[in-house]
Amino acid sequence: MSRRVVFTGLGVISPNGTGRQKFWDNTCNGVSGIDRISSFDPSGLDCQIAGEVRGFVPGDFYSEADLKKLPRAVPLGVAASQEALKDAGIDFDEFDEEDFESLGVLVGTGGAGFDFSEKQFAHYYAGDLHKISPYAIPNSLVGMLSSEISIFFGLQGRSHVISNGCTSSTDAMGYAFNAIRSGQEDWMLTGGVEACVTPAMMTGFQRLRANPIHFNEDPTRGSRPFNRDREGFVLAEGSWMLVMEELEHARKRKAPIYAELIGYGTTCDAYHRVAIMPDGRQSTRALQLAMKDARVNEEEVDYVNFHGTSTVMNDRIETLAVKGALNGYAMKVPVSSTKSMVGHPQGASGALGVAVTALSLRDGVLTPTINLENPDPDCDMDYIANESRDQSVQVAISNCISFGSKNSALVLKKFQ
Repeated sequence: MSRRVVFTGLGVISPNGTGRQKFWDNTCNGVSGIDRISSFDPSGLDCQIAGEVRGFVPGDFYSEADLKKLPRAVPLGVAASQEALKDAGIDFDEFDEEDFESLGVLVGTGGAGFDFSEKQFAHYYAGDLHKISPYAIPNSLVGMLSSEISIFFGLQGRSHVISNGCTSSTDAMGYAFNAIRSGQEDWMLTGGVEACVTPAMMTGFQRLRANPIHFNEDPTRGSRPFNRDREGFVLAEGSWMLVMEELEHARKRKAPIYAELIGYGTTCDAYHRVAIMPDGRQSTRALQLAMKDARVNEEEVDYVNFHGTSTVMNDRIETLAVKGALNGYAMKVPVSSTKSMVGHPQGASGALGVAVTALSLRDGVLTPTINLENPDPDCDMDYIANESRDQSVQVAISNCISFGSKNSALVLKKFQ
């Protein structure tokens, strides 16, 4: 029989709150972290808003010399990891060599290193070759993210990065889940990190016409999933890291437990580089595979945390997909999109969704979809509009959809 897997620690660096508790309080209260871009001058862009992490001090974790060699994702990931490890009751002063060798890192990201790479290319094309960092190659690679986290904490277990676009951290947690329940590992530091609010990234998405352009003077209303007038996703950054652990291993440590992870499913539309298959069939199948893996039926699902990016087609097709997975029970199930408050953190989306879902299961609070003022008639589910809802939840799903036709979902259960 497979082993039970639980979440025992959570750390958050988010646009709408640094630290787990501030993030949770603001998310429950519908507080948006979206504002005009401050990290560079966005005046030449059609979309000038993003979900940036503000007030974060990378120098609390690295020296000024080190920060010149690192992408922004690294200190964001380290900060959230530090909080998650402490929250899980992990004290490195009590670790022996075997403990350091047993705890690994499996993290998801879409573009960690992109900001660092962009700066190096700027030096190159300006002819300032002497300004290019000796670390231009290694620290531009997404795979270095887990290595830097492992190095910071001295963790010598597996150190892997999953980079699957927006499903990256969902898949990272799914892989960690399978490694633990199969007996390969007892615990993992896992989750998602993204730091992609850069001039080139914003320009690239502008060329795709993926971002809203009419909310520059009213940024907090820019991310508006399920509305008739939604225009696209608001790019965001952030880090949501969790400690995932085999149940008896956690009990032996007397660790706190947020929720149990019970299922994972993933599919590919094999349809298009950026578009979703219009009938949502493969996204439905990913949800069904996750529920089958979890051994739960449609009527047992109490809540779905949507990918909910605020793009016109994504919201409609995801609604269709969830309806297909839940059949006749879909209209009875409350759902919401946290991205209405945070924006779209790309590869960290799944970790964002799981963090919110685990806290909802623990506290019996379902967080809102803010800015839901004029619903699209094709988006007709119970999207928990604008205010949180007190409701006990036993089983919940965190769903993700990605460029490249990828679909992934995780099923969580209230721990008892």
